[in-house]
Amino acid sequence: MTSSFHEITHRRLTVGNVEIFYRETHPKDVASPSPPILLLHGFPSTSHQYRGLMERLGGSFRMIAPDYPGFGQSTAPLSKTDGGTFEYTFDSLSRSVEAFIDTLGLTRVILYIFDFGAPVGMRIANRRPELIAGLIIQNGNCYDAGLSAAARRLMSPRSDDPAVTAELAGLLTPEGVRFQYMTGASRPERIAPDNYDLDFHYIEQPGRKQPQLDLLLDYKSNLPLYPQWQEWLRTNLPPALIVWGKNDPFFTAAGAQAYLDDLPNAHLQLLDTGHFALEECLPQIASLIGHFVAGLSNK
Repeated sequence: MTSSFHEITHRRLTVGNVEIFYRETHPKDVASPSPPILLLHGFPSTSHQYRGLMERLGGSFRMIAPDYPGFGQSTAPLSKTDGGTFEYTFDSLSRSVEAFIDTLGLTRVILYIFDFGAPVGMRIANRRPELIAGLIIQNGNCYDAGLSAAARRLMSPRSDDPAVTAELAGLLTPEGVRFQYMTGASRPERIAPDNYDLDFHYIEQPGRKQPQLDLLLDYKSNLPLYPQWQEWLRTNLPPALIVWGKNDPFFTAAGAQAYLDDLPNAHLQLLDTGHFALEECLPQIASLIGHFVAGLSNK
């Protein structure tokens, strides 16, 4: 009896002053016409969130999942907030990922954008539209309509608001990390506790918590760019698959629906789960992605 799972290799490369850790799969057909799928993770997670998806689809598609600077197995340069030289902003993360893409020599990618991956990936797409062969969008918001009341509160324009800072810091506690995985899950027993425990373990490593807080405080910088990203979608009309946990406490299903205004040919699938949809709906999402990417290859 053969297994349907496929090997994942684990590598590191240096980009600037950061060592980037990444996971990669290699399809059985080395001449596969599909561009690689670049999987951009969210908060407070790492490329570890894609392990199951890569095991399922890695035999058919090249898949590459990096950890951002300050996340997971990648190194964490000292934050400027703490007197260091690295600025933990979404613009900075996007520059690091773009340099990672260039270092690997990738010229076309299918971009999987989830949570933090949306503002990172859309910045890259806007600068380098020729890179983007397609989009897989999973709870990665680009619309005001997709922001829940809680998200709007946490994106207060006042960086000195102590109540907002305290609430954001609460997301870096064990309870805050678990909340992001469990809220909205229709079958919470499917969510492995190892996942949120591992995320919290990384956050607790020396020099890691301030970068996370810096990025949470910087998230509001993405909102003024939403119209620019929407214009990019309308102009470039990339093939797109949208899979969305409709019970997400931060990014609502209205944000998923809003993509169809700019990408009318995109396929949208709402799922009865929360923010980390892969944890509960992996088989369904993997099937949708497999068909989507295979369809791109046949065009």
